[in-house]
Amino acid sequence: MKRSTIWILTIVMALALLGAIAMQLVYLEQMAAMRNSQFSEGVLRSLYSVSQQLEQNETKYYLDQDLAEAEGTSATESFQEENDSLPIISQTTAGMPDLSASLQQRQQILKGQYLYQRSLLNEVVLQILNQSGDRPIKERADSATVSYLLTSQLAQHGIDLAYEFAVTGRDGTMAYHSQGWHSHEGSTQHDEYSQVLFANDGSSQHYRLRVTFPAKNQYIFSSIKFVIPCLAMTLLLLGVFVYTISLAWKQKRLSEIKNDFINNMTHEFKTPISSISIAAQMLNDDSVRKSPTMLNHVATVINDETKRLRFQVEKVLQLSLFDRKSGTMRLEEEDAHANIESVINTFKLRVEKYGGTLTAQLLAEDPIVKVDKMHFTNVIFNLLDNAIKYRREDVSPQLIVTTRNPNDHELEIAIQDNGIGMKREDVKRVFEKFYRVSTGNRHDVKGFGLGLAYVQKMIRLFGGDISLESELGKGSKFTIKLPLYG
Repeated sequence: MKRSTIWILTIVMALALLGAIAMQLVYLEQMAAMRNSQFSEGVLRSLYSVSQQLEQNETKYYLDQDLAEAEGTSATESFQEENDSLPIISQTTAGMPDLSASLQQRQQILKGQYLYQRSLLNEVVLQILNQSGDRPIKERADSATVSYLLTSQLAQHGIDLAYEFAVTGRDGTMAYHSQGWHSHEGSTQHDEYSQVLFANDGSSQHYRLRVTFPAKNQYIFSSIKFVIPCLAMTLLLLGVFVYTISLAWKQKRLSEIKNDFINNMTHEFKTPISSISIAAQMLNDDSVRKSPTMLNHVATVINDETKRLRFQVEKVLQLSLFDRKSGTMRLEEEDAHANIESVINTFKLRVEKYGGTLTAQLLAEDPIVKVDKMHFTNVIFNLLDNAIKYRREDVSPQLIVTTRNPNDHELEIAIQDNGIGMKREDVKRVFEKFYRVSTGNRHDVKGFGLGLAYVQKMIRLFGGDISLESELGKGSKFTIKLPLYG
């Protein structure tokens, strides 16, 4: 798949999923706002109903009181007057004209009673206007009544939620409150709702009924939580999409690395195979076979190229074995200085061939480490080989190998060169398998991109660590830290 195709798919799918998530978040926010608005409207309606009910209770209280007083003083007189005014109808003397007069008299009595009751109601209204404000609020609206009315009115509006309430004066003085009111008073996370009580009684001391709902946010969330699974599924799809795209890019990169590896391997194997083939053809020449010098030269070429070919094959096989954790190592007590000097002696001629120098400053007082001798030697060989490969054409290579003991339990080995160096992004990836640093127009640098991956793998298996410092155009420095033996 082309890079452009992957990019187009990535952008389109990302925009689609992000758009879906944005729409769900907006819908969730609107749902929460709507539920909050419905909740607030229900609470305010309930508070208004409570206020109306308290006013009705106030009117009933005064009406019952005045009726009791009025009926207690005039009930007997009214009953006697009514009886005295009614005519006694005799069975022998009563007639139709007398019955008509009696009915008219009865209507007059009822009219008088109506006028009396109306005047009584007027007196009750005046008494409420003049005296109701003087009654203590705890008598006009006691805590138990307010709590009962609140619960019933909230239930009628579909709100079954724990609440706390208080009744306060205009100046903020507390008349009374529910048990848990103080724990939520002044809290910003709970919305407070209030309603004026007895707003029309003409009193200057208006009281307010204040209500809070500690679990309001959970209540609102529980009513819209059905949207959460949809949002979670969309986020899951986004995660799967990101993972899939990362796999696609990784597969793309691995495909490119595989192609580079095959090309590098082909070129790396082609040279020794060609040399061996040419040497084998020379052996068929009678003149070569008759000349001991030429025969020795051909044998040397075959031997050297065979070693080179075997070394490259072993690097690939060893790294593959250790990736599968099936490789075997023989960790033994080794003198690091002796192994380093052996590799340096082999490399000196190669460095001097390019007009450079290879200096050893083995200053560690304790160089004894527990390593596999063959792999440790290969590690030093690979690092020195890299320093030669990535030398600068205009400067003679200068390689310095130093050792020291930074503490009582560690050996530090540093290999520094003055080569082409690396960019910062190359330094981060140089230990990755198959990764090769670009060398521009230089085509003489060959390899599989396995050397440094192999080095890091071995050092970690020895229980140590390796780091790299590099600056483009100035050179690189590899630092190995290994635990001392014992």
